[in-house]
Formats: sequence, structure tokens, C-alpha cells
Amino acid sequence: MSVLNFIKVALAFATAALIVGTGTVAGLFWHFSHGLPDHKQLADYQPAITSRLYAADGRLLAEYAREKRVYVPVAAMPKRVLEAFVAAEDQRFFSHPGIDVIGVLRAVVANVANPGKRPEGASGLTQQVAKNFLLTNQATLARKIREAILAFRIEETYSKERILELYLNEIYLGSGNYGVAQAALNYFDRSLGELSLSEIAYLAALPKAPNRYNIVRNEKEAYSRRDYVLNRMTEDGYITAAEAQTARAEKLQYRRRSNTETANADFFAEEVRRNLMAAYGEKSLYESGLTVSTTLDPSIQAVADTALRDGLISYDRRHGWRGAYAKIPDMSVWEEEFARIAQRRPLLGPTSWQLAVVNKVDAQSVQIVGLPGDGEGTVPFAEMTWARPTLKDQNVGGAPRGPRDVVAVGDVIVVEKVEKPAGQNAKPYPPRTYALRQVPNVEGGVVVMDTQTGRVLAMSGGWAYGRSQFNRAVQAARQPGSAFKPFVYLAAMDSGFSPASIVLDAPFVYDPGYGQPLWTPKNYGGDMLGPTTVRRGLELSRNLMTVRMAQQVGMKKIVEVAKEFGVTDNMGAYLPMALGAGETTLLRMTMAYAMLANGALEITPSLVDRVQDRDGRTIYRHEPRTCRGCGEAASGGAPAAPELIDGRKPFHDPASVYQVVSMMQGVTTRGTAGRLAALGRPIAGKTGTTNDAHDNWFLGSTPDITVGVYIGFDEPRTLGSQETGGGNAAPIYEAIAKEIFKGKPPTPFRVPPGLRMVKFSYEGGTIDEVFKPGTEPGSEGYQVSPLDGSAPYSAIDPTAGPQQAGGARRPGLSGTGETY
Repeated sequence: MSVLNFIKVALAFATAALIVGTGTVAGLFWHFSHGLPDHKQLADYQPAITSRLYAADGRLLAEYAREKRVYVPVAAMPKRVLEAFVAAEDQRFFSHPGIDVIGVLRAVVANVANPGKRPEGASGLTQQVAKNFLLTNQATLARKIREAILAFRIEETYSKERILELYLNEIYLGSGNYGVAQAALNYFDRSLGELSLSEIAYLAALPKAPNRYNIVRNEKEAYSRRDYVLNRMTEDGYITAAEAQTARAEKLQYRRRSNTETANADFFAEEVRRNLMAAYGEKSLYESGLTVSTTLDPSIQAVADTALRDGLISYDRRHGWRGAYAKIPDMSVWEEEFARIAQRRPLLGPTSWQLAVVNKVDAQSVQIVGLPGDGEGTVPFAEMTWARPTLKDQNVGGAPRGPRDVVAVGDVIVVEKVEKPAGQNAKPYPPRTYALRQVPNVEGGVVVMDTQTGRVLAMSGGWAYGRSQFNRAVQAARQPGSAFKPFVYLAAMDSGFSPASIVLDAPFVYDPGYGQPLWTPKNYGGDMLGPTTVRRGLELSRNLMTVRMAQQVGMKKIVEVAKEFGVTDNMGAYLPMALGAGETTLLRMTMAYAMLANGALEITPSLVDRVQDRDGRTIYRHEPRTCRGCGEAASGGAPAAPELIDGRKPFHDPASVYQVVSMMQGVTTRGTAGRLAALGRPIAGKTGTTNDAHDNWFLGSTPDITVGVYIGFDEPRTLGSQETGGGNAAPIYEAIAKEIFKGKPPTPFRVPPGLRMVKFSYEGGTIDEVFKPGTEPGSEGYQVSPLDGSAPYSAIDPTAGPQQAGGARRPGLSGTGETY
């Protein structure tokens, strides 16, 4: 064959090969292009970022995220960060069309030359974006072809800067960090702009193998990879050799991210999380970067937590000692066993409480070991005398005669360091002296609410969130007992009763019919006062008076009032319900009391003031009032101050509501919560104790703040025959009120227009009794309500002294006729 013919044949074969090759490539391109994800969706890329909850003072409350990420636009990233990642991951990124052909050929040659080693990859930054956003991590040839096709398309659609932005905010850099900004914070506690060249090079070294190059676990390999990045940056002209040498000499300092100033309110935060989940869904909460401004006041929350905890401790100590926290049978190995106990059952309570092990019991003291720092200590018997044994139904046994009646060697106990015994003139204890403590098994809840708006300023759901996430403030449905009575009295005021009306406090028998047993309610303590004013009946929480009024008013009206104020939605119209037998929650009761105190203006309890999306747009705001002048530009002269306008109208008769509020103020000065009189401010409150003392309540309102307190066991049982809302819950309210009202002048309740105030002699003093127009003494409408089928009382001359028509004594009330 001649040379010319050979050339012709060779060209023919080459042409055929080119045609076949081109057709093959086109066929593969068509095959693998079919069904590819739309790369244009990257234009709307919104990475999963952290949602954050903030307290009212701006402190961080909680964070929720699936991936820890801080999104930073590429324009805000330091140029050197971009250069480092390009040098390390894709040297020719700014010049190739999506695939680095030279890099691919180099990888092929290296893989052929080293068949036994792990194959080298050749995915550039654009290919990694295609894989991370649009494909899976499946290591197959088909996926690599699809990745290459998408890389070409992405390069045709987006700028190099946009591709870098996508990459640097999405890339995983180990230890749960997504994106370079989040990694900078968590590895070095610095923003991107604060990183040194050495730190930037280290972050750029991580994408290849984040765990392998972890600076804490694999320091040698981490430095080696960092130095490789520095060399690449030098070769590509991004840094000088001198800069690289200085950076190589720098020791990387792993710094834990400094603690952000946070607010501590676990029960509150969890309730906000549940509400956000219900409103926006799980995906929005954990991926959409919501900014949530809550109503939490951290200072009030701290007061509420402390008051509830102290109240539970006080109750628990009165009901005796339930035994050691744990026991160590063999003291020869006490240290190992104590460490296991402390890890398995971590102590939850005040930070000053500690676990310790009893290693010696003397006649008047106990020696303890295992204390942090001090190691050893002493518990004198004087700090153990409260520890009488707990008996059935919360009763207690006899007082201990010595330490051996309380503890034994090997007992793990809870202690707290003390400096001196209780008492003003007590001598100080020696150093390393401790008192015996006990973690309460009783639980409780507190809600602090803005009376006018329903904003929840604090919420405590129990002893410790770590012990139980069950929130007694919102999840525990319990009988309110006597705390429900104000709503019975409100229905009575609507029906013509007044605080001065007389109701018989005497035996009451109710036949429910249908063969059911007779119901014979009793007063707490079993006593009866006879004819008594309605006001005094509420102050002393008289059950017999309450059911008499409920029977005359009718339970249907009471059910309507309860529903209107949000106490409960489906209360049965049965007479025992008048004594608080229907179940409700502490949050609902606090809301209902707030609406009594604000004059029946509707509120919705809210834990959130505002929710903003990732772009700062407000998507929810809680504010029942409107603002006049907010956001308006001044038009000449000094701008007028913005004014909040409350357009709400009372949903219930304000006159009846105020009559009840007036009576409730007597509860906190002369009644079952009379201890609160020492606070020296108007408080409309009511205690609550249910049958067999299963639950104790106190709710109290001022015109500004309403506080609800509940105490009880999670599995309902008696708190003890002598335990009441006034003895348990009211002191917790008192402790909270002392702190939050400190230095603030008292605020009186607003009196609706038209009411008549009449000065009466009452319980050794005088009060201003409240009457609706036309029902005050001296008017034709003034009467004492008839009950139990007796004849109507006639109008009374208020100057005639403490006598009613017919000569019967009216306890506690006599009118002087002074109206103003």
C-alpha cells in the first residue's frame, strides 16, 4: 500500500472514530441528561439555618436546627478565604467551564499508576455543588456523568461568585459544622474576618476529610494538610513565601465558642417550641432560620423559679424524710460506686446542693466524703432534726433522737454548705459544715402574666426540667377547687346579688336524683357561720354559701361565665362544679384571673411577641392594641409621641366584674390569703384547695401583673389533711410579688363609671362597699337576696345599725349611709 493510500485509510478510520465517538458522547449525554434535577432551583437556594428564640431583654433563650450553619454572602467573605478554598479544592476554578479536564486526566493517570490505592477524585467546586445540592453521594460512574453534565449547566447559568457562595455555605467541615462561617466560630471562636491565614488554610483543608484532619484528634495530619493548602496558595500566587512560612509557624489554637449570654427558662422555651411547631411546622422551625422574640422576662423568671423551688422544699420538709438518695453497700469501693451513682442519677436542684457519702455516724454529727473541693465535711445533728420519717398520706413520725435515726454509713445523701444555724444570734459553724437536704417529690407550676395584654413574663413548669419535661403550668389538667369560686360569685352579681347580700352558711343537702346518693358538701374545717355576707363568704371561701348561690343562680349561667373567661370549654352544669370540680390548667386560670382584673378585656396568653423569617420580615406579632403615630413621619414641628390605643371592649358587665374584684381584694387582706396584706398593695386573689387536699392553688392579680401558682403530685394524692392553698401556694406568690413589685408604687384597680361606693363598718374597721346604681342602701332596689325559699328581705335603713329585716344579725357588715 502506498503512503498516500495509507494516509487516506487512516483518515477514514479517524473520521469514523470521531463520528462514533461523538455519537457515543452525544448518546451518553442524552441518556444521562434525561430526568436530571433542574439546576435553576439553585437561584432560590435557602440553606437550612438556625432558628433562635430571644428573651424580652435580647438574651438568647434557645436555638433549634438540624445543621449548625451561619449563612454569609460571598461579598461579605474575606478574599483570602475564597482563595484558600479554590487553591485547595479546584486550582483552575476561575478558568474551567465546570470540569477541570487537566485535573481529570491527572487523576486518571494517578489511579492507573497506583491500582492498589484509594482512587483519587477530580470533582471541582462546581461538581461538588451539583452533587451536594442536586444529587446523592452514591459513588457510581452514572452519578459522576450526571454530576459533570449538571456542572456545565450550572456554569452556564450562574457566576463563579454565586457558585462559590453556594459551596462555602453548604460544605460540611466536621464536628456538626456546615458552612465556613459556622466552622470559624466553632473551631476558633472567630468570625471569618478575624481568622488568621493559618486558620483559613486549616478550614480549607477540611473538605477532603473533616474527621481525619480534626485538629484535636489528629494534630499531625491536620498540620500536614494545612501546610499543603499554604503551599498551594503560594504556588498559585495568592500569598508570598514569607507569608506562608509565618503561617506554617503559627500553632493552631482550638477555642471553644465563648458562651453567649443566655436566659434560662427550659419549660418556657419548650412551650414556645411546641407552639411554633404547631403554627409553622417542623421544617420551618428547624431549617428556616426564624427569629423569635419571646415575652420572657429573665429576671422575673429567675424569681419565679426560686420561689417555686423554695415552696416545694418547704412543703417537702414538713412531710418528713424519705430516706437516702442512694446506698453503697460496700464502702471499700465507695469512690467507684459513688461516681457511677452521680453519673446515673445526676442531682437536680439548686446549684449549692451536692451529693456526699456518709462514712461515719457519731452521736451528734455525721462525717461525709465525696464532696468536690473540700472532700470531707460534717453534718451536725441540728441540721437533721427536721428529718422525721414520712408515713402514709403525708403524715410524719416522731422526731429523730440522733443521727442514727436518719442515716447510716454508706448512704448517699444531698447536702448544702451552711455557715451558721437558723436564727439571728446563732454562732457560726466550723468550716466544711453542711446541712441535710432532700429533693422534693411534690411538683408545681407558676405563671406570671401581664394583666392587660396576656404576655407570659415567666413560666415554671416544675422542680427541674431535667427531671421531667412535663409542664405543670400548661399540660397538667387539675381541679381548681375554691380558686373557681370567683366565677360563681360573678354569675351571682349578674343575677342581682351584691357583696352585701346575705347568704346562709348552714348545712346543705342536694338530691341529684336517679337513685344517686345525696350530696352534702362541707366547709373546710366543718364550721358554719349562719347568715353571712357574700363578701365574707368569698374571703373565707365558704363552700356551703357558694353552692347555695350556685343553686339559686343556676349552673347554666355559671358554665357560661366559666367558658366566657376561658376557664374551661366543656364544664358540666352540675352543682358540684361550683366548688371547682371541673379540670383546667394553671395557664387558663391565670388568664381568667387576668381578665377579671383588667375589667373583662379579652386577652390571649402569648409567649411570643414577634416572629421574623430569615429575611427579617415580620410574619407574626402579638399586640392587642394599636399604635397611633408609630412609624409616621413628622410633618413640621416636633413629632407627637406615639400612643397605644386599646380598642377592646369589655365582654362582660364591668360593674359585676369589679364587685368580684373588690371582694377578692378582701381575700388577700382579711381572708384565706390574709398574709399578703403585708405587701401593702391592692391584690385581687383567691386560694384553692381541692377535695382531700390533692391540689393547692393561689392566683393573685394587680392591674399590672397576674400570678398563678399550683402545687400537687403528678399522680394525684393528698398533700396532707392540713395543707391548703393559703399555706402552700400563697407564700410562693408572696415571694414572687416581693421581688417584682420592689420599689414600685401600688396601683389601684380601675373602678367602672356609675358604681356606688358606700362606707360600711366591717370586721372591726371600715370598707368601701360596691353597689350597682339603684341597689345601694337607701335606694328602692337595695335588698338582701332571698334563699332557701325564705321570704324576701325588705329594704334596710343603712343608718339602723347591724340589723336586717326581722332582727337577724348580719355578721361583719353595718352601713353608715355615706355614699360618694
